[in-house]
Amino acid sequence: MSRKRKNKNVKAQFFAWLISQRGKIYQADGRSNIIDVGRHSLGTSIYQEAIEAVYELDRIKAVEHGLLDKNEKDKNEKRTLPLLEGRQHYEADISSSLLTGGIRQSSQKRYKAVLDKFIKFCEIEQVSNWEQVDAKLLKRYSAYLENKEYAWRTICLELNTIKQVVTWLIKEEFLPDGKAIDLSLPKAQGTSTYCWKREEVAAMVNYCRKTKALHWLGNVIICLACTGLRISELASLQWSDIDLNEGMLRLTDETMVKKKSKAAKRTTKSGYNRSFPIHSDLVKLFDEMPIRSGKVFRGPRGGQLKPDTVRVILIRDVITPLTKTFPQGEDETGFADGRPHSFRHYFCSTCANSGVPENMVMRWLGHRSSEMVQHYYHLHDAEAKQRMGKLNFTGISMDVPSKDV
Repeated sequence: MSRKRKNKNVKAQFFAWLISQRGKIYQADGRSNIIDVGRHSLGTSIYQEAIEAVYELDRIKAVEHGLLDKNEKDKNEKRTLPLLEGRQHYEADISSSLLTGGIRQSSQKRYKAVLDKFIKFCEIEQVSNWEQVDAKLLKRYSAYLENKEYAWRTICLELNTIKQVVTWLIKEEFLPDGKAIDLSLPKAQGTSTYCWKREEVAAMVNYCRKTKALHWLGNVIICLACTGLRISELASLQWSDIDLNEGMLRLTDETMVKKKSKAAKRTTKSGYNRSFPIHSDLVKLFDEMPIRSGKVFRGPRGGQLKPDTVRVILIRDVITPLTKTFPQGEDETGFADGRPHSFRHYFCSTCANSGVPENMVMRWLGHRSSEMVQHYYHLHDAEAKQRMGKLNFTGISMDVPSKDV
């Protein structure tokens, strides 16, 4: 049985409405407005239909209270689509069941942040409806984000998300076919995330080993470096995921699993289960850990390990004290810029530079595309020189003097 949605506030063109469910049927309560427009059944148990109905109800009540001329309503109600109304339609669709095309809550939050930012920009540009959203507006939005010093990859994500929303609105006939945005965007190349070097990882682990209060973080660093796990995946890792007899670590996506308890479902970003062998350094670490039930890793006080706690303490208590050991130029990306996700880059780079086949690295990281593996691939200068030194382009050795012909 599906759970009831949380009550949601919808600010339509004329009134504010509180959307709730009574039984399975959605209701719209407009009694909190200066003009009391009552509470009404929307006559549907489908959220998308309820959103459409509340905007129609809003216009009907506006006519009843003299805020909108009836002829004007009939004439204009299909002509423009307000930004907030279109957004409500889109968010209702993506928040539907995963089985019917909805997306994960983490992705919903990301899209919400994108739309929040875009609509604020539209207010500056005095853009109020989706018919005004075109390639020229997105170009101005791109320049606006660049001036705010957003990363190129972030800007591409923002623009592609807005294009995606417009495409969906056209598909669902909220916008006419001619409103498609013709703006090609290049794929973001490279990454600004720093990739650790082997000596830097070793220094961090040794530093944590010397400080009793940081032993837990040293264990986290070893696991991240030896697995390429995302910090959220490591934080939810359980002993039941680890098979020391087989030497395998298995991650399970529980999105479609019905759980008996109220514990949060564990998920992987890709939505797929994956498994990979446990490195010998990690086997040794697991063998030394006394507790063999529940979560594998604990926070600094023995409680739940939180990703943000790892990030803050890693920067404050490990990276900052070691920055003098690994100096960098003022405008260079270096050791001080490393973050927990840098270990994922490090793992992939180490695998790639050690000759592990690309398809195997893809499976270990949980990616279905080799493009993402390339995204994580780094080759440091020292290793690049070593690789170049092993190549022979001319068929002769420069160490042997050439003979006169």
